[in-house]
Amino acid sequence: MQILGLIVVGLVIGALARLLKPGRQRMSILATMLLGVAGAIIGGLIADWLSVGSITELNFWGFVFALLAALLLIGVAEGVAAGRNRAVR
Repeated sequence: MQILGLIVVGLVIGALARLLKPGRQRMSILATMLLGVAGAIIGGLIADWLSVGSITELNFWGFVFALLAALLLIGVAEGVAAGRNRAVR
């Protein structure tokens, strides 16, 4: 059941990261949500590593780290996609 909760929280984090990231985004909603799930995992691991939370529980710092990780992942993914598009032209 914890994995299902992590996925749901990751989807919410992906949606929030998409709303907070300025500018037009060329990524699909599904890709953004998947990066949100990855951000939730990474943020939970960072919170666990810093001993301010756990990857298996929802708390403030885990949520903040997950949101920041998702924003970074979305930014990196968009940068890679933009670089690939420039190389093709």
